[in-house]
Amino acid sequence: MAPDRFSAFRHSSFARYFGARFLTAMATQITSVAVGWQIYDETGNAALLGWIGLVQFLPAVMLVLFTGLASDRFGRRLIMGLSILMEMSCAAMIFYLAISRQFDPILVLVVLTIFGVARAFLTPASSSLVVNVVPKENFANAIGWITSSWQLASIFGPVAGGLLYGISGPTAYAAAAIIFMIAAVLIFSIPRPEQALEKSATSLETLLGGFSYIWKQKIVLGAISLDLFAVLLGGAVALMPIYAKDILELGPTGLGLLRAAPGIGAVMMIGWLTTFPVKDHAGIILFVSVALFGLATAIFGVSTTAWLSILALMLVGAFDMISVYIREILLQLWTPDKVRGRVNAVNSIFLGASNELGEFRAGFMAAAYGAVLTVAGGGVAAMGVAATWAKIFPSLRKARYLEAPEDLAG
Repeated sequence: MAPDRFSAFRHSSFARYFGARFLTAMATQITSVAVGWQIYDETGNAALLGWIGLVQFLPAVMLVLFTGLASDRFGRRLIMGLSILMEMSCAAMIFYLAISRQFDPILVLVVLTIFGVARAFLTPASSSLVVNVVPKENFANAIGWITSSWQLASIFGPVAGGLLYGISGPTAYAAAAIIFMIAAVLIFSIPRPEQALEKSATSLETLLGGFSYIWKQKIVLGAISLDLFAVLLGGAVALMPIYAKDILELGPTGLGLLRAAPGIGAVMMIGWLTTFPVKDHAGIILFVSVALFGLATAIFGVSTTAWLSILALMLVGAFDMISVYIREILLQLWTPDKVRGRVNAVNSIFLGASNELGEFRAGFMAAAYGAVLTVAGGGVAAMGVAATWAKIFPSLRKARYLEAPEDLAG
């Protein structure tokens, strides 16, 4: 075992931060699986699965000028903790709707909109906080592990969500609320970290600081926009209830297995990446991994066999993890601390568009053209995105190292 593989965990603040991010992601997954299954089971309406993604994405877009600035100005630990508490409250509200038999899709979507507001503030704060809880020499190791926290949650969360929903919907929502509460306690237990706070008067320039920085850094722009369009077109998560119930006939427990499969593949890949990190030809590796992500998605889309579908989803997660790993290291190591929250707020819009807006697209396309054509066609489109971006962002394609130029010079 490489002696430095777990170097970031030697810092107690990072260990608590990692635990909080993992638990928050796990509770989110439990909520997502349970809500998606219950709404589709009770209505049979695939379009509602798309609305679940849209209402969680729109707050991030509408508040992007303020969410990142809040973490840069008021402190990332505080914003992260308060956001998790708001998510806990939303899970508790859905629990109440379920247990009181008032689980109306419109009411649930309203609660999920509030949940989306919490996530809009949480994402830039949590993404930026990592570099404030570890020394600079442990940045890459810490970011590598943080990118895996969501994937670890993607393994345990969906399985737990399926099993808990098998007991009852309220059980799943209550468990999610408790997990959110534990995550908030972990965050507030972290000693207040040092942070370069934004103290200048609020102006249009400070509000748009994240957009300005990303636009100037073409390698960063290319990396995050590549992920945006590849996952926007190739994402299949929203339609997994359809595959689990109608195509593969696996039931709610099987839905949990399908949702967990990409996480299993991603964790296996992060184990490889933390042992053998990307040291050269980062750009080429990024584009190849995105193309293979699209191919694996297309295979899942046309598969009618459970084992092949699960294997394809594991490959989806593995290749996506390579992309996430490279993108997150580029983003965090190339961004000054003073503007990091705003840059991550903009990045959260790209991520939200690729995930929640991708779910919206998938849900409505599936309602019109069917799930198989939607997923398989999206995988092929993701391969096309990889080829196109390799041409229009030559600096990213030719990039060999992940460190910022000043770090290489040093």
